Amino acid sequence: MRTRLGCLSHKSDSYNDFTAILPDKPNRALKRLSTEEATRWADSFDVLLSHKYGLATFRAFLKTEFSEENLEFWLACEDFKKTRSAAKLASKAQRIFEEFIDVQAPREVNIDFQTRELTRRNMQEPSLSCFDQAQGKVHSLMEKDSYPRFLRSKIYTDLLSQTQRRLS
Repeated sequence: MRTRLGCLSHKSDSYNDFTAILPDKPNRALKRLSTEEATRWADSFDVLLSHKYGLATFRAFLKTEFSEENLEFWLACEDFKKTRSAAKLASKAQRIFEEFIDVQAPREVNIDFQTRELTRRNMQEPSLSCFDQAQGKVHSLMEKDSYPRFLRSKIYTDLLSQTQRRLS
């Protein structure tokens, strides 16, 4: 508990060094990221999620809020929907359910009882759509709650400033 509380006091919403959040080769990535691209992330939540560096920056922001499980669940569902093997479908579904949906799951997402129970029933015969309602609720939660805070965050404004300074 002491370690966790210690992390809270040291956690900063500011990023002067973006090497920790940008995938691949961070310095090259930051040089390639244009102000226009980073500005477009504010157009819509889905634009942010569809951009490789936007996703990485949003993930870093969620970590500062201790709520990255929402994004990880959403990404796991997106990956799950691409499953083509019937043999893998049930095991992947079970893993996602145990990790994110089940009560007391290690990275439990914040969904209502009805959605949790519907998803539990869907697990009896897993299909590519068994997490759709839960994923939609989590997407909506992030879009209405975390995304506006992200756009006002120091992480995002610092990143925009860095891309603009590079131009001058």
